[in-house]
Amino acid sequence: QLQLVESGGGLVQPGGSLRLSCAASGFTLYYYVIGWFRQAPGKEREGVSCISNSGGSTNYADSVKGRFTISRDNAKNTVYLQMNSLKPEDTAVYYCAARRYWGSKCPRDGMDYWGKGTLVTVSS
Repeated sequence: QLQLVESGGGLVQPGGSLRLSCAASGFTLYYYVIGWFRQAPGKEREGVSCISNSGGSTNYADSVKGRFTISRDNAKNTVYLQMNSLKPEDTAVYYCAARRYWGSKCPRDGMDYWGKGTLVTVSS
């Protein structure tokens, strides 16, 4: 069974850090581009970051550039999102998603598999 499971969310103070993990099972992650998305209450789901199959190409939403870093370990079938200098506006449910594709594009409506999400709350 193909599955993505996010972990690492929680409550953190402004300026703090969290590292999210996305563990894949039932398929070989190498054949998939992986994206992180987030959805805040009352807002649409938006793309945060995307990483190519080999990890050599990454891209970020302007709102997180310089603060978030995406990486992947294909041997462990896991993708990470390191989040630093967190702000209250980063509060959201964070989802990882996989697209069977060779490249570095992660269109929200074009992803093949989604995890169930992990909640990140940034508050003092």
